[in-house]
Amino acid sequence: MATLNKDIFGLEVENHELVKLAYDRYLANSRSSHAKTLKRGEVRGGGKKPWKQKGTGRARFGSTRNPIWRHGGVAFGRTGEENFTKNMSKAAKRLAVRQALSMKNADKAVFILDKTVKLDGKTKTAVKVLEDMNLDGKNVLAVAAEKTPEILRSTNNLSNVKLVRATYLNVFDIMNADAIVFSEDALKQAEEWLLGEEN
Repeated sequence: MATLNKDIFGLEVENHELVKLAYDRYLANSRSSHAKTLKRGEVRGGGKKPWKQKGTGRARFGSTRNPIWRHGGVAFGRTGEENFTKNMSKAAKRLAVRQALSMKNADKAVFILDKTVKLDGKTKTAVKVLEDMNLDGKNVLAVAAEKTPEILRSTNNLSNVKLVRATYLNVFDIMNADAIVFSEDALKQAEEWLLGEEN
């Protein structure tokens, strides 16, 4: 049975600032920019001056599509080209993942799947595995070394299971999972990825 590396699963997390930054970064980078407002020059109509410049006693206006008029354009509105992405160094991202895994391990929410367990492509088999681990009904993050057709077929119809490759682990998925299940191959791959540049 594989053991958990203390450099990944045994860190003492004094504060959650880096984990919070990585969590917010994931959400920000997932945002899409589709909303768009019309500027005064893009709103249809308004070509005629509403009233003459002088002599009416009212304020001067050149167009009914002025932003302060009803049905007018929007000043400083969304353009549909906003960029919400946030950057974080590779070292900081990997440290945040290690901290998140350590927090989950402290909560006894990290499990290693025995090598003898094989998924045959049937959902029923995957359900049985989760029941044997007392994880049925919980949100499970399944970490695999490769997304094989058998693993995909076994887990695709389980709404409470999310399958990721070991090198695609992220703070958002880790923190939102009730339990994290590694295969032994995935655990080895995750260790090489998370500690690769430090050794």
